[in-house]
Amino acid sequence: MPIKLEIQNLTHVFNRQEVLHSLNFTVNNGEFLSILGPSGCGKTTILRILIGLLLPTSGQIIKDGNDITALPASKRNMGIVFQNYALFQNMSVLRNVEYALRFNKEFKSRSRAIAENIIEQVGLSEHIHKKPYKLSGGQQQRVAIARTLACNPEIILFDEPMSALDAATRLSLRDEIKRIQKQFHSTMIYITHDQEEAFALSDRIMVMKSGTIQQLDLPQAIIANPANAYVREFVIDNLRLKIDSLAKYVQPGTVL
Repeated sequence: MPIKLEIQNLTHVFNRQEVLHSLNFTVNNGEFLSILGPSGCGKTTILRILIGLLLPTSGQIIKDGNDITALPASKRNMGIVFQNYALFQNMSVLRNVEYALRFNKEFKSRSRAIAENIIEQVGLSEHIHKKPYKLSGGQQQRVAIARTLACNPEIILFDEPMSALDAATRLSLRDEIKRIQKQFHSTMIYITHDQEEAFALSDRIMVMKSGTIQQLDLPQAIIANPANAYVREFVIDNLRLKIDSLAKYVQPGTVL
């Protein structure tokens, strides 16, 4: 599988503190990579640097063999889905999805048709003329995803998009994101602190602690061979606690 992104010696210093410590990793074309770690470990800083909202102190971002470290966000052909949706509350679903297309020469003349098609593909056609405040949290997040997809980005970044949603909605949206990835053949980088979410969605998982990569591997490899005590405790022990907390309510012989 060809490499889409290569991150080389990425370092970021904020207030004289090194937030990211010389990170090196790759993202394959069409891959779903989750960056998993607790709050404050640097995962959102990585996302902001990749999308072009923040410059690294040092290091390089190579996309398709080209150095894009200094390129503005508008030139990177990446999209981002935020935790808080970032929708225009005074605009309909259609206008929210169509908005960015109007400023793009390639899509401007077809903006309405593209927006309507994307809205249909994420299952929101019946809500197309509603304002965001009339939608559920899950529906609003699907609007945000549709808006990102409309510009046909090569890479989609997710900044903990489900943390504000209830459990049932998270499960539904999780399936939707995987369906979208397969349908659009998108490369996705997903920020989360939820172990279960990372393991359910990812082709590979990058486990972080205090601005460093502790392990980057396939989900099954992390379970079978955790790199160190931190990975074992943060990932495996936490997953085991979730399983054990439910197991006591399941009677022997019950089929789930």
